[in-house]
Amino acid sequence: MIARRLLQLYTGLVLYGVSTAMFVRANLGADPWNVFHLGVARIFSLNIGMVMIVVGALVLLLWIPLRQKPGLGTVSNVIVLGLAADAALALMPPVESLVARSVLLLAAILVNAIATGMYIGAGFGSGPRDGLMTGINARTGWSVRSVRTAIELTVLLAGWLMGGTFGVGTVLYALAIGPLIQLCLPWFRIHIQREKSLVEPTVVP
Repeated sequence: MIARRLLQLYTGLVLYGVSTAMFVRANLGADPWNVFHLGVARIFSLNIGMVMIVVGALVLLLWIPLRQKPGLGTVSNVIVLGLAADAALALMPPVESLVARSVLLLAAILVNAIATGMYIGAGFGSGPRDGLMTGINARTGWSVRSVRTAIELTVLLAGWLMGGTFGVGTVLYALAIGPLIQLCLPWFRIHIQREKSLVEPTVVP
């Protein structure tokens, strides 16, 4: 059971990093956090993967005053996403055709949703950015929707001002990612629950 969950966790994290590389190669706009990562990478002339690792670690520090407790998935998220993104970019050639870039963008959104469902569904803790959202929600009582919107608008604006790629992909991501994750996440959670039922004894009252 634990091996199955670990495989799902790390497969999901690697796929998430790959989806980031796909957004970069499509060059039609990325999700808010990656607009921010791209902006920071541009300012400091760093690989986006390195920026993702550093930003993830800094966001994780914000968990301390929020009294959030990281899990294996949280720490792995900080490290694996950036490494996977840089590795995928090294293997993925630039794309020139607008049609090909558009297809790559749509695929990136889908892969991102599947990856999110996999790593969250593994049950090893949320990523640092999601934990920041839930931590603020727990400490302030503000709704998750309001907190998430405020955080993502802030990083999106900051990233755009630093030269991050904002475009049609950013809008499509905002519209599609919620429903897609809602579709993917239960499948992975149900799959894990089924495995639990196979390994845990049935207690008859």
